[in-house]
Amino acid sequence: MSIVIKEVKSNSDLKEFIFLPEKIHKNHLNWVPPIYVDEWAYFNPQKNRSFLHCDHIRLLAIKNNKTVGRCMGIIHHPYNKKHNEKNARFSYIETYNDPEVFHLLIKYLSEWAIEKGMENLIGPLAFSDKDPQGFLIDGYDEPVVIASNSNYKYMVNLTQNEGFKKKVDLVVYKINIPNEFPPIYNTIDKRFKRNNSNLKVLEFKSRKKVKPFIRPVLQLINTTFSEIYGFTPFDEKEMYDFANRYLYLINPSFIKVAINEYNEVIGTIIGMSDISKGIQKAKGRLFPLGFLHILMAGSKSNQLNLLLGAVDSRYQGRGISVLMGIKMIESAKKLGKTIIDSHLELEHNTKVRAEMERMGGEVYKRYRIFEKSLT
Repeated sequence: MSIVIKEVKSNSDLKEFIFLPEKIHKNHLNWVPPIYVDEWAYFNPQKNRSFLHCDHIRLLAIKNNKTVGRCMGIIHHPYNKKHNEKNARFSYIETYNDPEVFHLLIKYLSEWAIEKGMENLIGPLAFSDKDPQGFLIDGYDEPVVIASNSNYKYMVNLTQNEGFKKKVDLVVYKINIPNEFPPIYNTIDKRFKRNNSNLKVLEFKSRKKVKPFIRPVLQLINTTFSEIYGFTPFDEKEMYDFANRYLYLINPSFIKVAINEYNEVIGTIIGMSDISKGIQKAKGRLFPLGFLHILMAGSKSNQLNLLLGAVDSRYQGRGISVLMGIKMIESAKKLGKTIIDSHLELEHNTKVRAEMERMGGEVYKRYRIFEKSLT
C-alpha cells in the first residue's frame, strides 16, 4: 500500500495531527494525553508566538486513507545563530510500529531541512527545552508526568535505524520525601539564617499574589538558563502565555520565590501536584467534567512534580536553593505528598544532580535527544 506524506494545511488536517496520538496510545497504560485546549493553541501559528522566530512544517502520513503518522519540523533561527549551528529539529513524531511510515516522515523532513540550508537533524526537540523533549529510553514502566514525552520502546529503535546517534541524555530523579531533613540541610539552614538576614523566601496562598512575580521570575529563568541545551528565552508576551498555561494548575503553596534586600527576585522553585491520573480520566478534555477530574487528582496525588528552579549566579553557593527546597518539602508534607519527581535534568548538570542525590534521589527515568548529519 502506498504511503502519502502531506503537510498540515487545514483545520481538519490539524485535528488529525492533534488527535492521532490518542489512537496510537489507546492501549498504552502509562501514556498521558495532552490537555487538548492547550494543543489547539500551541500548534496554531497565529496563537503561539514561538512560530514567529522559526521555520516550521507539520506533516501527516496517510496509509490506505488512514492517518498513521505525524511529525513537526522546526528551524529555530535565533538559537542556531546564537550557537553557530545549522540544525533542524524533529518533534511530536508519532507512528505505529511501522518502519516505512517513520522513514518517509524523516525523509520528507530531512529534504525540507536540506532545502533550508540545514546540516543536522536533532530531536525530539521542539521550540525550547520547556516543551516535551527526548525519547524515553529507560523507565518505560514508570508513570509519565505533564510536559514529558511518553513513547513506546519501538520509537527509539525506529530512530536508531534511521542512523540517528545520541546527542544528549536527560535524567529524572525520584525522591522519597524524608520524615526528617538530612543533618547537612539543617546545618546549611542555620548558616544561611545567620549570614543572610537580608535575604528571604516568599511563600504564597493565592494565585493573585503570585502574578506580580511572573515577569521577574521568568526573567531570572532567562538569565540562569542561558547556557542550558535547547533553552530559548521568553519574550515579554511569552512569559504571560507560559504562566497562563500552567498557573491555573499549580497550587500556589508550591511556588517559592527568594528576594534580596532590594526586593529583587534572586531565586525560585516551582512545583505542582501530579495530575496525570486526572488528565487520563478526563481524556485530555477539560469540559464538561474533565477540569474537576484534574483538580481532584492533584489533591489526591502523593507526588509533587518539580517544574522550574533557578538561583541568580551572584547568590549561588549561599544556601538559597537549600532553604527553598526545605520550604518546598515542608509544604509538600503538609499537603500529603511523599514523592518528588525532579522533571528532566541534563545528564551533565552536576550541580543540580548533586542536590537531588543529597536528598536521596535516584534516577528512575532517562530521555535521549538524537542527532543525524544531513550532509
